[in-house]
Amino acid sequence: MSRNWAFLSSCFAVAVHLLYLEAVPISMDKTKIKPQEEKVQDPPPSVDTGLHYDRYLREVIDFLEKDPHFREKLHNTDMEDIKQGKLANELDFVGHHIRTKLDELKRQEVNRLRTLIKAKQDVEGGNDMVVDHQALLKQFEYLNHMNPHTFVVDDLDRLIKSATNDLENFDKDRHEEFKKYEMMKEHDRQEHLRTLDDEGRKKEEEHYEEMKKKHADHPKVNHPGSENQLKEVWEEGDGLDPEDFDPKTFFNLHDTNGDGFFDEQELEALFTKELEKIYDPTNEEDDMVEMEEERLRMREHVMNEVDSNKDRLVSLEEFLVATKKKEFLEPDSWETLEQNQAYTDEEMREFEEHLVRQEQDLNQKAAELQKQKEELERQQEQLNAQKVELQQAVEHMERLKIQNVEAPPEVHIEGNAVPDQQVHDNVLAPGHQALHQDPPQDYHEELPKSPDLPPAHNDLPPVHEAVPEALHDLP
Repeated sequence: MSRNWAFLSSCFAVAVHLLYLEAVPISMDKTKIKPQEEKVQDPPPSVDTGLHYDRYLREVIDFLEKDPHFREKLHNTDMEDIKQGKLANELDFVGHHIRTKLDELKRQEVNRLRTLIKAKQDVEGGNDMVVDHQALLKQFEYLNHMNPHTFVVDDLDRLIKSATNDLENFDKDRHEEFKKYEMMKEHDRQEHLRTLDDEGRKKEEEHYEEMKKKHADHPKVNHPGSENQLKEVWEEGDGLDPEDFDPKTFFNLHDTNGDGFFDEQELEALFTKELEKIYDPTNEEDDMVEMEEERLRMREHVMNEVDSNKDRLVSLEEFLVATKKKEFLEPDSWETLEQNQAYTDEEMREFEEHLVRQEQDLNQKAAELQKQKEELERQQEQLNAQKVELQQAVEHMERLKIQNVEAPPEVHIEGNAVPDQQVHDNVLAPGHQALHQDPPQDYHEELPKSPDLPPAHNDLPPVHEAVPEALHDLP
């Protein structure tokens, strides 16, 4: 495989390598390992690999690798031409089925970015704001946002340049993160000491100094990339006689993917033996985060010494040239992390001030949230009270409705008595008008005839007819 393709592949190899930073590499005999067993597996989607677009980058390169024309041009294109975007023009000659798949990958990536933008707007409280996706997509320089549906030459050019630039800054960002980690660790230690009494603080300080001394007590660490360091790998890792050390054979043994280059991951694997002298995950005094920072320092040092064209790859030619230098045969001693504090006193002071401001901001936000909570609780109490009043009003209306539909009570009249005017629910007008109203339906039925009266008297008109006539005759 050409150096050019190795360069493109290395754009995402470093990102994928981040998945394994927390694991302690295991030494093994490289001569007994089949190349296919060293294949890097795709990381799970939920893992942060450093580049937020590494999956998109990896998939694009995988599909381009399947096109014979593109691979052939890649073999014959100069490295600088690739960086300047000349290789991207060959995209026009890639097979239709590959172009179709690249179009689909780009649409998926644009949709992913739009989803991220929308989620960010929601978190920042802009639910009612109109989102200008086209404007916001400008911040993602690794694709052409003006054409969200088609993967074109400009997309490949942007992707190569962005990945190269981002990975060049990757180590710098990692160093900054490690510095913050170390300062926070020291901050937490000092905070813990403040919670102790004088005797407890003295014991804790003594224990801290004891752990530092124990960590520093380790075998000599060889200079990374030196003859002594590589011979130790040759002997202990490869199981070969150090007297038979041959740089070219060593290179081929540890070029695990057989592409003719040492990438950053393959280089870092060479330092495992040295790191095992300093760090043991079972020891209290050894910090595995510090071990990975030490590995990064070693790899950076070798890259700076050996990678002459700064393409983040070490060719066999570059490696053989380096083995003839004086630094390879007579290296200086290597200073480990415990001999080089990651931060200065001034940086620590600024970090402490930043934490104080951060805590003040959090306390202020907490107070504002507490006020909002109390206001919401007060509003909830008012709503509950209104709910109770409304429920009571509804129950009252229900009772009135039930009372209005009840039947009037039955009226029982004895003898010739005139029924009470209040037996009806209707309001009666004053005066004689009540007498002109119709009597109850059962009035005739309940008025008995007197058996002692002569038969002629039984033909008298009913009381409700006679009484009005008598009243009419009154003066």
